[in-house]
Formats: sequence, C-alpha cells, structure tokens
Amino acid sequence: MAFKRLFGVSSLISLALAQAQNNNQGGATLDPEVIQQGSFVDGKSSLGAEAVQAASATSQNNFINFCKGQTLTNGLQITTGSCNGIVMGQIPAKDRMISSVIVNPANGATIPSNQDFEIVVQVTNLNAGAFTNAAATYYSAPQQLDNGNVVGHTHVTVQDTGADLNPQQPMDPQEFAFFKGINDAGNGQGRLSAAVTGGLPAGNYRVCTLTSAANHQPVIMPVAQRGAQDDCIRFTNAGGENAAGGNAAGGNAAGGNAAGGNAAGNNNENAGNNAGNNAAGNNEQGDGQNREGKGKGKGKGKNNGQQGQEGQQGQAGQEGQAVDPAAAPPPPAAARLARLARRRRFIA
Repeated sequence: MAFKRLFGVSSLISLALAQAQNNNQGGATLDPEVIQQGSFVDGKSSLGAEAVQAASATSQNNFINFCKGQTLTNGLQITTGSCNGIVMGQIPAKDRMISSVIVNPANGATIPSNQDFEIVVQVTNLNAGAFTNAAATYYSAPQQLDNGNVVGHTHVTVQDTGADLNPQQPMDPQEFAFFKGINDAGNGQGRLSAAVTGGLPAGNYRVCTLTSAANHQPVIMPVAQRGAQDDCIRFTNAGGENAAGGNAAGGNAAGGNAAGGNAAGNNNENAGNNAGNNAAGNNEQGDGQNREGKGKGKGKGKNNGQQGQEGQQGQAGQEGQAVDPAAAPPPPAAARLARLARRRRFIA
C-alpha cells in the first residue's frame, strides 16, 4: 500500500515538472490553452472584411510545424534565407508603444566630413540595454516586456544617398556607410547615442533607427494604425572649414542659390530688354545688354553653386556651377567693343 502511495506521489511530481517545463523550456507538446482560434479563419468572411483584402493562412495548431522541411534560422543570421518557428511573444499596450526621434544630427544639417560626430536618439517605452549575442541567438526568443515596456535595444544605420538628398530609387539595404547596435541603456531616460569615430566622407546621407527586441527582431506593436516606432533624417557631410562657418552662406545653395543666380540674370535680362526697347535704332545695343544680363546671372549662379558645393554639396549648387565655357558670354569690355562696331556699321 505504501509503495502504491509513493508511486502515485512520484507520478504527480513528474507530471507537474513536465507541465512546468512545457511552459517555456523542454517539451514538444502544444498546450491546448495557448492555441489561438484567430488562426482558424482566413478573415475573408469575418467582421470588417473587404473584397480587396488577401486571405490569411490558417492553422489549427498555431503553425507549430510551419517550418518543417525548411532551413531553420536556429539563432543564426542566414544570408540565403531561413524559416523561424519562434513565437512573436509579448506585445505592449497601446499606451506603451515605442516612438523614436533622432536629435543629432538635425534633419538637413551640414556637418564637417571625416570628423568625429555623435548620433543621438531619444526613445520612449523601450527598456534599452538588452542585447543578446547576435551570432548565436538571432531571433531565437520571443519579444518580452518589463513593466509593460518592450525589452530591447536600438540600432542606427547610415546610408549614402548619392548626389542628392532625395533619391528617386530605393537604396540597396546591403550597402551602408555606418552601422551600430546601441547595447547600453544610455542615460536611463531613453536617450541613446553612437559615436561615429573618424566621421564620414563628404556626401549626402540618410540615418535611420532600427528598434529591436532583445533578440534583434523588429519590435512588435499592438495596433496597425499608429505612428512609426523608428525615425530617419537626411544630412550632408562637407569640407570641414566650410561646413562649420560657411553653411549659411554656401550650404543653402541646395535650396536655391542657383535659382537666385538665375533670378539675378533675369533681372539683368529685363534691364537689357528695357534698354533695347527704348529706341528702335538701339535694338542691337539692347540685345547686347540682354546677353550681358544673362551672363551676369549665370556667373552669379556659378559662384553660388560653388559655395553650395563647398558648404554641403547642394545639387542645385552643382547645377549652378555646370556652365558650358563655350556658351559663356563675352567679357563686358568685349561686348562694348562689339556694340560700338555694330553702331559704326549702322552709321556707315
């Protein structure tokens, strides 16, 4: 009798241990309590369905064998593609959603090239500083919460946008000028930073945040309609001397100094036209002034374009600089001599 009671108690303990292990560790049996019935339907006939919506994949067992027969991620960064069977994990409440803003560099700023600078990010509702071994535990555990906040970290990634701060084609995600996972808690108030030692070469750049859970997966939020959890800004690296002091004078060429040069040219052109229209006999003189006005306008555009290129490599500045020497107007003295020759020809 005593043996039977002892055997029964031992069996109960073993069962309890097995159930405890099945919660998080060990055990390959799906607990019926965690089966999500939302996966039973494809959504096409559910509340709020619209004809244009795609049908969801369905499962009766939480997709537990979804990755069978495929290359498993297995905690590795597999560059040829893989399948990850780890659950998404805990999701924060709506009032604990993550939001980020890059506070340095400022959007549109021009900073010295090849000089140290710091990328600074302010993040809300992230328990930062949790950063697992990305070489062995990549996507290998679910997202988790601590006091309602996602446990994780952020990254900053910088890409060269080419000749323009506003490229029309997406950049290659495999190419980046700088990347850093920020694995500390910063100031404990959501302010995180990464030092760019040695700076970046002259050029146009975009810097973005990539906020992740502890195991590097993008953070999962509770609702679809929301603000972005990440931020991006654009900035320019230019020559050290001009970037510090000359941005106000030269860097603004990206916004329109070349246009300003053309405007000056148009004003001179109008003056030339007015002078040419004052008398029928002075048409050639007016035409000469008109050409000289255009020349002055282009010259100013050229100078501003050079300032823009030195200040922040502004595209508009480069366009202002691109003047064909063969098409350039004659110097003012030569233009006056030409007008005098034409007058003498008319008098004769």
